[in-house]
Parts: sequence; structure tokens; C-alpha cells
Amino acid sequence: MLLNNALPKAVLFDVDGTLAETEQDGHLVAFNRVFQSLDIPWVWTDEDYQWLLKTTGGLERMRVYAEHCGQLQFLEGKGAERLQDAHRLKNKVYAELVEQGAVKPRPGVVAFIQNFLQQGVAWAVVTTTSRANFEALYAACLKPSGLPPPRLAICGEDVERKKPDPQAYLQALHGLGLHPSDCLAVEDAPNGLKAARAAGIACLVVRSVYFQAGPWDGAYAVRDSFLS
Repeated sequence: MLLNNALPKAVLFDVDGTLAETEQDGHLVAFNRVFQSLDIPWVWTDEDYQWLLKTTGGLERMRVYAEHCGQLQFLEGKGAERLQDAHRLKNKVYAELVEQGAVKPRPGVVAFIQNFLQQGVAWAVVTTTSRANFEALYAACLKPSGLPPPRLAICGEDVERKKPDPQAYLQALHGLGLHPSDCLAVEDAPNGLKAARAAGIACLVVRSVYFQAGPWDGAYAVRDSFLS
């Protein structure tokens, strides 16, 4: 894929929903298992999770859901600590699911990245999921496919403000020493698209299971898959 009739110098990938359908196959399953094990009275459906994904960050989603349900006891004191414990355990359960093979790379994504690598284009990760979650996905799903580690990975712990804020992308540009016009972002969700565009980076959208409708204002291109 060319930008202004030239290859980009780096392609910057989101993780959840972009490299793999981690939300439906991993995170949602992990959340519900943890809610049951910790006696938190929630069961999230696909419909629940789809609207919760408008909020970036797993802990943030739990807080939004607590407020939505009027269960304000989870927003302060011991209730807030309980959600923090649940989030830590969720990440552990998620990593176990990934290691067990519950999550697979999206069809065509490995070949898509390798095609860029063969042309001298670097790949990097810009995500606001945790570093542990990305590393679990890379080790179990991407490394066995022969994909080398990304040149740079900006993860949730590296930023104070999550997508749609552009902070993660701006940090990636600084770390790579590149100008926004040198890069292409790859995202699956409106918040990711907004973050990339706010950083001045052209963004390819590859729709995921929870993000079919958009909006996709300002996208460089929109695809249904990495195979199209």
C-alpha cells in the first residue's frame, strides 16, 4: 500500500481487534470468567461489550458499566479496589486463553505485515492494551508464524491518555524518529482512527467483528479484511 505514491517507512498496528479478534474470543470470555469467580454480579453479552468498547481500557469499561447499572459502590473505596483486582485477574485469564489457542491472528494479517517487511518497511505496535496482553498475543499467535517482534511497541502503561487521544501515536513517532507522513496506521475502531488522525497519520481501517459500521471519517481506506 502506497502513501503519496511511496511506501511508508513504518506501519503502526493497533492490537485488539486489529491483529486478532481478541475482544470477542479473549477479553470478553476472560471478563465473564473473572466476574463469576469473584462474585461480581455481571454477565456481559456481545451487545453489552459492543457498546462498552466505545470506552478504551478494560478497567475503564468496568467503571462505565458500574455507573450504567447504578452500582456506584464499585467506583470508590473497597469497591474500586475490587474492580482493580478483577482487572489484574482478567489479564491473567486472558493470557491463559491466548496460550491455550483461543485467539488466532486475523486471516491474512501476518502475510500483510511480512509483505511490508520484505520491502524494507518496519512494523510497530501502538495500543492502549497492556504490554502483558500484547506480549502474550505475540508469543502465542504471531511469533510462531515467523513474524519478528515489532521495532517498537507503545502500550497502555506508556501513556496517561488512551485512544482517541493521540498520545500513544505521538510517542511512537518520537520513538521511531519518523514524521507522521512517513507512517501508516492500521486500526479497526473509530477511537483508534481518531487517535491516528489526530497525530497526523494516515489510517487504514480493517473492520473487526464489533466495529462494522464506523464512523470512518478521515480514513485513508476501509477494508473488510486483510485478504481483500
